[in-house]
Amino acid sequence: MYQTGGTIAQVLDHIEKHKYVLPAIQREFVWSPEQISRFFDSIMQGYPFGTFLFWRVEPENSDEFKFYDFVRDYHERDNPHCPELGLLPNQQLTAVLDGQQRMTALNIALRGSLALKEPRRWWTNPDAFPRRQLHLNLLAEEGEGEQGEAYAFRFLSDNEARTRQEGDPENQAWFPVSRILKMSDGPAMMEALQDQGLGDRNLRRAYRILDRLYRVIHTEKSIAYYEETSQDLDKVLNIFIRMNSGGTALSYSDLLLSIAVAQWRNKDARREIHTLVDEMNQIGDRFAFTHDLILKAGLMLTDIGSVGFKVENFNHANMAKLEAAWDGIRDALLLTVRLVESFGFNGQTIRAHSAILPIAYYLYRKGADERFLTQSAYRDDREAIRGWLVRSLLKASGIWGSGLDTLLTALRATITNEGTDAFPAQELGTVMARRGKSLSFERDEIEELLDMDYGDRRVFALLSLCYPFVDLRNQFHIDHVFPRALATPARLRRAGISEEEIPELRARVNRLPNLQLLEGHINEEKQAKPPLVWARAHFADERQFEGYCARHDLVDLPSDVTEFDNFFEKRRDALRERIQTVLGQAAGAGEAATEYVDSG
Repeated sequence: MYQTGGTIAQVLDHIEKHKYVLPAIQREFVWSPEQISRFFDSIMQGYPFGTFLFWRVEPENSDEFKFYDFVRDYHERDNPHCPELGLLPNQQLTAVLDGQQRMTALNIALRGSLALKEPRRWWTNPDAFPRRQLHLNLLAEEGEGEQGEAYAFRFLSDNEARTRQEGDPENQAWFPVSRILKMSDGPAMMEALQDQGLGDRNLRRAYRILDRLYRVIHTEKSIAYYEETSQDLDKVLNIFIRMNSGGTALSYSDLLLSIAVAQWRNKDARREIHTLVDEMNQIGDRFAFTHDLILKAGLMLTDIGSVGFKVENFNHANMAKLEAAWDGIRDALLLTVRLVESFGFNGQTIRAHSAILPIAYYLYRKGADERFLTQSAYRDDREAIRGWLVRSLLKASGIWGSGLDTLLTALRATITNEGTDAFPAQELGTVMARRGKSLSFERDEIEELLDMDYGDRRVFALLSLCYPFVDLRNQFHIDHVFPRALATPARLRRAGISEEEIPELRARVNRLPNLQLLEGHINEEKQAKPPLVWARAHFADERQFEGYCARHDLVDLPSDVTEFDNFFEKRRDALRERIQTVLGQAAGAGEAATEYVDSG
């Protein structure tokens, strides 16, 4: 039933009193600060902001379903998820099916805050997430912004708002939007403006904007909605799908996660999946897995016919199967990430998350536990997995892109049929080649690998495969053999390098033949010393020096930049031979990977 009426202030009151709630079928809050600012600008300009879809839950059914509160103080690291409300027996509730993002944006802007990670700051640093509230500049000229904005809304910290206002008091007076919710009009608004430190000259302009804000929040009945009264969850679920599957902002996996959450009976699927994602991402030097991967893993590990993200794959029977197998799936995924981390990978170097799914399926079927990571009985298996994974990540064309679902289904069948005793790297390579995703490398592909730059995410994978004696369980760095600090334009000119040669030499310093894997503490000690000077000082014994150079294919280490080109060409030739040896075979990823395993 379509209904109109209700103000934004009344909506916020219903949220605060838990009369408006989120059902289990929901999605995470994904709007950016700029989207919220534009949303409020639209409200201020009087634009309609869509019709909500509500589901009326009768008191006798309110304890039959899980419900969640709206996010209020969003923190990207510490508080990104909607909090569960627990049981709400014998209460008539209104669950928001469509309009969840808009209503959450209203709640954050008028009752809460945003704390997003600042660029170039560590995730573990609490100061990297400054708390900001939505502010409105009461002195901004009303007019057309770049995207049609008439009002200046920004998320600012208290200090940022104060600094802006003190720096330009004639044109900036930033008012915390949340204050309007508890404010009455008239004298109270004038007092608020005086608290902002505004003089008489600016009061009228500021009052006009503040009064407009008050009216759109407190007096204009802008909320319109349809209300669904059926108590049948399947019907409500179908309505949710119809309303959301066409929206571009809602990813399909978000929708499918909501469906899964709604159908689990004994576990809280949302909490289980989010907790698992957090635990996987906290392993080692951090990863960046998402719930998309967990859902795909659920389909794969439970042997559901297709691993595709299709609504029919998330039916009652399949979700019951996933819930029943959840503990084993969770353990297998955590073990897989620990294994991949032991190979030295992290969120920066694992190019395709889907590459770990065949590994997880193998470990799940095997019933592997933590012993798999360290016991010598599983050493060959670990090396076969590592070789296959690295080869699949090195392909410039991308193994894990188009045709992913059919590839994963085929690999699952191969592991089922051929992976009883050991990881079937050879057989997987054959199946992949039949689908145009060969793990063999042609000559031109090897030349392309040799030209990789320092920032290429494949560099680590290739170096780890070519030089497997590096103990990747320790902290290591991708090190420039000849330091970049010694190849600045000024240093090169002083060394007599011509202007025409400088760009190419600087580019070469950043390419694969000048890169090696070096333990972190050694690399920090090395600093910006010429490689021959450093190596002679670090390895006092001639045998140790020669062993280091031989292991890393470091021929004619340069003592200064004039010797760099000779070193670069010889290392490139040595690397080419090593890469051809390791990758040149057409099939056996396991065989290729084990040739250079240090027996010690």
